[in-house]
Amino acid sequence: MPTHNHDDEMQLGSHGPEEVDASTGYEQKDIRVTGIIVFLTALAIFVAVTGVICYGIGKIINAHMDKVDGPTNKWSKSVDIRQLGNLPNNPAMQNKVAQLTQQFPTPRLQTDDGNQEIADMHAREDLLLNNYSWADHAQGKVRIPIEQAMELLAKRGLPVAPVAPESALLTGDEKPAVHVPLTNGFARTGYEQDLAQGEEAEAVHGKHP
Repeated sequence: MPTHNHDDEMQLGSHGPEEVDASTGYEQKDIRVTGIIVFLTALAIFVAVTGVICYGIGKIINAHMDKVDGPTNKWSKSVDIRQLGNLPNNPAMQNKVAQLTQQFPTPRLQTDDGNQEIADMHAREDLLLNNYSWADHAQGKVRIPIEQAMELLAKRGLPVAPVAPESALLTGDEKPAVHVPLTNGFARTGYEQDLAQGEEAEAVHGKHP
């Protein structure tokens, strides 16, 4: 047999979670500003205390630096270079700097990855190999193009060197024999090949605009 009635159930239910009436479509209570005021006050106090601590640390560091470096004078005081304004160009100074740069002792730092320097070296070698030039002007010795030198060498042949006495081979040794030329000249780099292709494309484009 139940010992509680309907009034007791209503009394217990009044202490349960508060039900929110959403029928109005807006908040029916004002926001509590006490917590916001407390947070902002604490934040302001924290910022103020931090600023005072940083200022004190800065003063201590500056005092220590002044003690170590001595008082500020005309040699140690800082100068505002913005007052000088923009300095005018000086061609003579620029030429002097360029001369000093050229006279700087080698090895110098490369201005690129070395591809252009290799291409310039091969271009100088091509000029030396494919054109006439003086080998010794006083003795009248002239360098001839390499193609012409190869033709003359093919016609005249190589000078025969005296036969050197051969020593007996040691056990397990074999007489060396050269079956192919050791080298056929330097190989063009990819950078030089790209330059040559670009020059050929420009030449073709110039002939057929």
